[in-house]
Amino acid sequence: MKLKKLLLALGGACLLASCDYLDKTPDEDMTIPDVFTNPDWTRAFLSNIYSWLPNEANFADDGGFRSPFTGGCDEMEIAYGGAYSHMINAGSWNSDNVSRIPIWKEGYAAIRSINIFLSYIDRANATAEQIRNWKGEALFLRAFFHFEVMRAYGPIVAMDFVADPGVTADRFRRVSIERSAAFIAQDCMDAYELLPPVQNSTDLGRPTQASALALRSRVLLYLASPLYNGNPDLAMMKDPATGEQLIPQTEDPEKWKDAAEAAARCIREAEAAGFGLYHSEDDDPVKNYEEIFTENWNCEILFGKNLGDYWHHMWCSDPISYGTPSIFNPTQEMVDAYEMEDGTTPITGYTDNGLNPIVNTESGYTETGYATEAETGRWPAGVRNMYTHREPRFYASINFPGQVWKHDHELAFWYEGVDGKKYAGSDYCKTGYLMRKINNIDITSNPLKTEKTFWIYFRLGEIYLNCAEALNEYAGPSTANADGHDAYYYINEIRNRSGLPGLPDGLSKEQMRERIKHERRIELAFETHRFFDVRRWKDAELSEAKPVHSLNIYAGTSKQDDAFYVRTLCEQRVFVAPQHYFFPIEQSEIDKNRDGLLQNPGW
Repeated sequence: MKLKKLLLALGGACLLASCDYLDKTPDEDMTIPDVFTNPDWTRAFLSNIYSWLPNEANFADDGGFRSPFTGGCDEMEIAYGGAYSHMINAGSWNSDNVSRIPIWKEGYAAIRSINIFLSYIDRANATAEQIRNWKGEALFLRAFFHFEVMRAYGPIVAMDFVADPGVTADRFRRVSIERSAAFIAQDCMDAYELLPPVQNSTDLGRPTQASALALRSRVLLYLASPLYNGNPDLAMMKDPATGEQLIPQTEDPEKWKDAAEAAARCIREAEAAGFGLYHSEDDDPVKNYEEIFTENWNCEILFGKNLGDYWHHMWCSDPISYGTPSIFNPTQEMVDAYEMEDGTTPITGYTDNGLNPIVNTESGYTETGYATEAETGRWPAGVRNMYTHREPRFYASINFPGQVWKHDHELAFWYEGVDGKKYAGSDYCKTGYLMRKINNIDITSNPLKTEKTFWIYFRLGEIYLNCAEALNEYAGPSTANADGHDAYYYINEIRNRSGLPGLPDGLSKEQMRERIKHERRIELAFETHRFFDVRRWKDAELSEAKPVHSLNIYAGTSKQDDAFYVRTLCEQRVFVAPQHYFFPIEQSEIDKNRDGLLQNPGW
């Protein structure tokens, strides 16, 4: 069968997308077996699979592997009104309109292509080393795409076979979350055995052994978490034919031990291979954090995606005076979450449904008055005092009113400012803040200037936090693992890198849990983690079913106009438990296999 005809036939199988991304080959008459007769064609087949990797830098637009997650949680408000995150926040998403974000369909389309590749690779006309590396890459990618499905939908259909028209529908059944995670973790370890410890400079963006261990660490951390580990709220999730319980009803604490050991192994082996927590040349705490996301393929990155000259995320983060839409707007709650430079907490809670903060007077934080002096690299003179003396990661992550951006532009988000609503079209900064993190200060959007960019899926800082969380949950904050490190060690390494003091001694397990949750919120901000973290912790019904706030963008004639700095309702958000803990599977997918494919609760 000709390659084009074969792929079109496969497109009719269950769980498969209709994409024909392999239509164009070196020869239109080439069959799939032909592809594996030439090493260049084989590598091209595999390289094409990488095109399915999600562009998580795009928070606003539709598509199977866009990222509605950052705007779909309390981190951010997306100014673009057509973003799918608005449906998530309003509770108006459903099994029909979720086709705008077809993670299930496109995930399994990628997996189908990987399984075709794996079914032929052992007979490919290539060197043993090439076959070994390519097979390792394919197994890692299969684990990666299965995890993309798992984190959005929960229990997966574990596909280690080629989905062709002869495969019966009963094979397309969801398996328990334990079997889902085990399947992914095994693919990770099989990939680990085949992948190199490091990639050469021409193959950056391809996985290494550390990539496989990092993915395994995250999968096992999720499996140990309350959403998946003893959750009676999801007792209704059973296979319709076999009655298999898809989410266990009894907690197993040993899963935390497995997650802790997986994270520790990843850290140990990654560092032995030359990876490490990134530090800038002058070890400046702001740059230590900022440059993780701007210095291409630095030592902290365990797996990422080359974005080429992609500039959309930078365009969405620039002010409207640059001719851009100012779409990526951190919420006031996100701004409030950053600590002071001495590690104290500025705001301990809220009254009046979030409109009035409860200020920790011992922190030195104040929301009144303006700075008389500047601190180079952090804030200029004249800005509101609430933006002074904050922790270094704040200045690497948040662009606030009066801050200097791209060397010489003072950000003016108040109503009559050059970046304010008075001079805006349909898109404008909705909160008074823009995302600074992930953006290179030397890349401008007016006039457009781009350079090679990338997105990080896994970095060592995350694995440190994974290890701290799992260790604390299994044995408490002060019990050391086989490497001699406890939860304090892993958290404090992250904090110290960004110029913050270590956590206080004597924390209870519960206190340490809250500190770890906070640390993940800050360290991993805007990296597509919080949406899933608050769900796996079962915190989303508290953190997401509430309003988010902004500055008063409808007021202000100058940087020091007090009327602009009044907290204002930005959006009342909706979260219904347990329905909103998982994405709905597209109804069109359910219709293909009504007797076998279980829809998620509430959809």
